[in-house]
Amino acid sequence: MKDIVLVLGGRSDIGLAVAHHFAAAGHPVALAARNAADLEEARADIAIRHGVEATLHEFDALDTDALSGFVNAFDPMPGIVVSAVGALGDQAESEADPAAAALVMRTNYEAPAQVLELFAARMVARGSGTLVGISSVAGDRGRAVNYVYGSAKAGFTAYLSGLRNRLSNSGVHVVTIKPGFVYTRMTEGMGLPGSLTARPEAVAETIFQAVARGRSVVYVKPIWRVIMGIIRAIPEPIFRKTRIGS
Repeated sequence: MKDIVLVLGGRSDIGLAVAHHFAAAGHPVALAARNAADLEEARADIAIRHGVEATLHEFDALDTDALSGFVNAFDPMPGIVVSAVGALGDQAESEADPAAAALVMRTNYEAPAQVLELFAARMVARGSGTLVGISSVAGDRGRAVNYVYGSAKAGFTAYLSGLRNRLSNSGVHVVTIKPGFVYTRMTEGMGLPGSLTARPEAVAETIFQAVARGRSVVYVKPIWRVIMGIIRAIPEPIFRKTRIGS
């Protein structure tokens, strides 16, 4: 039997695409999200279309006290856990409202890191597993247009790097996925550049291949590795005068 794939943030466009992609390859899938019962139609579609078991699980990434119970309820443990938890937020709102900024930071860094840490402990005890965190190129360098979101993703990227380093000899692999722009409900109406923007299905394919090949850090569109490498190399006195990415 193939590994069970648990998708945290299973309501998102990327999360659903990931579930379909792994299910098409014969993996049982578990969708975890708030108000999970609302995803029954999506669950049934996955199960019928791909002929695999598909389950729903109530999950609130921000409910820290409930995370241990959520993780410990899985028996058997998923072989692959994909965190598609995240929220773009609004930069201007985050600048004006500390609570809004905190929500963006918690959603993109604190919450996914906390729940993956719990799954990591159980996978280490078992001696196998794969953890996938969807971060962002926005975490490669803070920019004026989205530095609250970017700083949270930078923290999540650093967390995944450290976790991968710690678990290097444990049998548990950690994958960092860095999408650039992605066409989703979250980015609807943003006028994204087509050549730099991926579909959720492409993100899912990237994750599937990264897991299969044991890769560590993957940009969904390779051009983003080049772009962000250039942006990171710009000296700070010059960079602070730019509005790159606006």
